[in-house]
Amino acid sequence: MTYGGTYDEQRYSSLAQINRGNVRQLGLVWYAGYDTNLQQEGSPLYIDGVIYVSTAWSKVYAFDARTGKTLWEYDPKTPGQWIVNVCCGIVNRGIAAWDGKIYVGTLDGRLVAIDAKTGKEAWSTQTIDKSQHYSITGAPRVANGRVLIGESGGEFGVRGYLSAYDAETGKLDWRFYTVPGNPKDGFENDAMRRAAKTWSGEWWKLGGGGTVWDSIVYDPVTDLVYFGTGNGTPWNAQYRDPRGLDNLYLASIIAVKAETGEYVWHYQETPADTWDFDAVSPMMVVDLTLDGKRRHVILQPSKNGLFYVLDAATGKLLRAEPFTEVNWTTGVDMETGRPRVVNAARYLHGKVFDGLPGGQGAHGWHPNAYSPQTGLIYIPTQHAYSVWVTDPHYKPSIVGYNLGINFGAQFTYYRTHPKAPHGFVGYLEAFDPVTGKVVWHSETNQGPTGGALATAGGLVFQGGGSSDELRAYDASTGQKLWSAQAQTGVLSGPITYELDGKQYVAVSVGGNQFAGFYAPNYSRMLVFALGGQAKLPPPRPYTPRPLNPPPATAPAKLVDAGRARYSQYCAACHGENGQTRGASFPDLMRTPLLYTQDGFDQVVLKGVLSDKGMDSFAAVLKPADTQAIRAFIIARANELKRMPQFGPGPGVEGLRVRGGKGG
Repeated sequence: MTYGGTYDEQRYSSLAQINRGNVRQLGLVWYAGYDTNLQQEGSPLYIDGVIYVSTAWSKVYAFDARTGKTLWEYDPKTPGQWIVNVCCGIVNRGIAAWDGKIYVGTLDGRLVAIDAKTGKEAWSTQTIDKSQHYSITGAPRVANGRVLIGESGGEFGVRGYLSAYDAETGKLDWRFYTVPGNPKDGFENDAMRRAAKTWSGEWWKLGGGGTVWDSIVYDPVTDLVYFGTGNGTPWNAQYRDPRGLDNLYLASIIAVKAETGEYVWHYQETPADTWDFDAVSPMMVVDLTLDGKRRHVILQPSKNGLFYVLDAATGKLLRAEPFTEVNWTTGVDMETGRPRVVNAARYLHGKVFDGLPGGQGAHGWHPNAYSPQTGLIYIPTQHAYSVWVTDPHYKPSIVGYNLGINFGAQFTYYRTHPKAPHGFVGYLEAFDPVTGKVVWHSETNQGPTGGALATAGGLVFQGGGSSDELRAYDASTGQKLWSAQAQTGVLSGPITYELDGKQYVAVSVGGNQFAGFYAPNYSRMLVFALGGQAKLPPPRPYTPRPLNPPPATAPAKLVDAGRARYSQYCAACHGENGQTRGASFPDLMRTPLLYTQDGFDQVVLKGVLSDKGMDSFAAVLKPADTQAIRAFIIARANELKRMPQFGPGPGVEGLRVRGGKGG
């Protein structure tokens, strides 16, 4: 009944009724639809015959686990206007349960307790300052009667923290900030005083970043809470800190006492991070024999491409090995714990760096799994490049991203350097945390892959991401033993449960990465068991919007101005260079709004679609700005249309998206 199955979040089940020998007999038992056409990232919980799951817009469903009957639905009614503060999709990654309540974080920063039997709200508390650009997309956790929750917003400019609330009342018990505030206001504790020595400039004006947007683990053995912290604001360290200091506690794993939130230890994975290398990828607690000694450790395959093993009680670094190809570092100095960063990787003085991993990360939010049978950890892995170059015109903004990098370089660099390494593929990897070696990996998919689940049946279940498949692999060899078509992306982590002596596998699906925002998404709960005979309805016919923009007549100077404004204010949702990020948001190159400036401004300046998440940008954009943005999108659409490989549907260039973040 906990996220990841148990407190240690190994996502391993002792159920073995479904195994290597009979998994081919697995079939669909029931399915239940959601009322949304958006991406689904939430892991379900199974409790006493009921499946609970969160969906897009922070909604929660309860299903009868035998039949799929909807028992209740909860809608927190998140205001559409708040989505301007959400980085990377209108998603929710999971829920928590405790003493008859289900807990969910909402996109507009509330923590809500729901009566598990009735679906009625028990209490709700605001966890953020609503004058700031915060949101919540991650799953809460419960530890000894306290609900732990973080937040997102590091792309915009906020100060990160982890909060603990009383599970019965919603009262704040403690809060640990991840970066120091304004020194003139004083510091909350010694940890913040120490951290302030690793910053320079006026970082507090944008908050600093360091949000806790995903991984949180409670360990009853040590009675500690471990959590990862995100990127700084802005991403580009040259703008964030003039002296280039380490900036604690960005891109770090932190341990605090569960009772009080008091600092115990930290390990910073990426000092002076300048690549969006958050340390919030899922982590777990495992007992391993290392160098002849039994150790209680934390395992984390990080976004930066390195696999870390830390002593859970002390934070001592025990292992740091790449689990996939990287080019920003040559490894970690085990004496100091610091990565040996390649000089060119910091893209100083206007230089360009084609980085691996890129901003998508080598591993994002997608859950890992560990099998004590094999001793392997199963990592949803991403092989994705990004072009890093400083934006020479960057100025902090009250709306939109504060990154300090030129998003437009993703297109211009690869266009002028066609032989440069690029692309974005995902796969499942089996990694030995003791030897630091890759044992096997699955076939690759275009774009991100999905979360994993290991079982005592010798299996690993995993979503194929954009491949629209749920798959089962032999946990030892990686042989693909079974798959089922979901008609949509399978990104979230599956679970397995036993009911009436029968084992089931359940997964929440939804996310057409390349079909387009308006395509049928088929977001559903799917439940499988041996001998299942249910069938999904056939896919509905769909014709993508044609790529048919008005002629590009604007002067180059206006298009260039539009490129800069688009990069700062629009790329966060609608993709780099005018091309959509998967299917989470509309493809602006295919919108009829391009045909009239008035229609374009009705949305961008007057906010006629604010209830659906597209708020007005009139606070930072003037009519001259939107004319330039529209001119840029029209120019890009015409440019793309002239490339014969793209055709009428969404182009393959859309694979270079920040699909791995979610924070």
